[in-house]
Amino acid sequence: MKLKLFTLILIFLTFFGFSQNIILSENSEISILNCGTGNESYSLYGHTAIRIKDIPNNLDIVFNYGTFDFETPNFMLKFIKGDLQYFVSTNTFSNFYYNYQLEQRSVYEQKIKLSQTEKQRLFDSLNQSIYSDERFYTYKFIDRNCTTMVIDKVNEQIKNHKIESIKPIEKTYREILYPYMDNFFFQKLGINLIFGTKVDQPAERLFLPLELIQSLERNPIAEEKETLYEAVKIDYQPHFLDNIYTLIAILALIVLTRKKWLSLTYFAILGFLGLFFCVVGLYSFHEEVLWNYNALLINPIYLALAFYFYKNEKQKISVLAKVIFITHLLYLAFMLNKIHLGIISPILVANFILLALLIKGNKRIIN
Repeated sequence: MKLKLFTLILIFLTFFGFSQNIILSENSEISILNCGTGNESYSLYGHTAIRIKDIPNNLDIVFNYGTFDFETPNFMLKFIKGDLQYFVSTNTFSNFYYNYQLEQRSVYEQKIKLSQTEKQRLFDSLNQSIYSDERFYTYKFIDRNCTTMVIDKVNEQIKNHKIESIKPIEKTYREILYPYMDNFFFQKLGINLIFGTKVDQPAERLFLPLELIQSLERNPIAEEKETLYEAVKIDYQPHFLDNIYTLIAILALIVLTRKKWLSLTYFAILGFLGLFFCVVGLYSFHEEVLWNYNALLINPIYLALAFYFYKNEKQKISVLAKVIFITHLLYLAFMLNKIHLGIISPILVANFILLALLIKGNKRIIN
């Protein structure tokens, strides 16, 4: 098995080693491939790659900037911190196409109108990325991903008709991302809670495949979109508990039963999550998690409230509950024009009720 693997790798490297010296023919084609979304967390937003096709040179390869290694030491910590290394890889188009067919994800192609000189420069630049330190790049959710890397590579080689967001900018990053997670309520809730102010800015950066397709359709540098593979539409059924009704039921149980241990557990969870949001905002290089105003709702002060709630120190409970209540009012005022207010509202309502009970000194919840 190892010998076969080594032989395949050797053939692969030899093939692409020769490809470094290839002079593209006049019949060569360069296109941008955009692939549809999937139901796995890594595929929720689609994928972008560059295809180089040159039949006279027996060449049909795909340069893929979305490759990462799950076996990377401390993978999750690196991802959270924002220094996880992604890298560019290559594959034959037939293998690329087959993989997306297998995953039931559509594949769309838009050929790019480049001069022969621009084609050659882009091809040489892509090859250089494979065989140099440029192969690796630090992944950023908005600013540096498979889509932005492809756009930057193409834009480097052209003078006019740069690929960019459709003007005028009418949506924020959060508003663009929001519908992609409709089938995954708790993932949508978590992502919207951990993202800070950056994703509420106008989406100046073109960063998602389906938005790239729309931009290219309006750009004279691109030919008409061709559907290479249209995936069969499947009526995806999320887990029956993965919805807002589950969240409402859990919160209703906490609020209506007024069991001290339930409220205490809930306050502790809110506090630890709030502390996590604040620490990640300081620790991470991801700009998307900086200045996270959601910490006014998922508030680290809840940890202190949980402590004094456990100790049954009523005066301190009342003071902390008032402080948190005020932070929630500020949060509500800030959230009035935000798209994720709807999915946050059950938590906000439950918190207001529980805090009001504590401020009033409700004996049932305190005792």
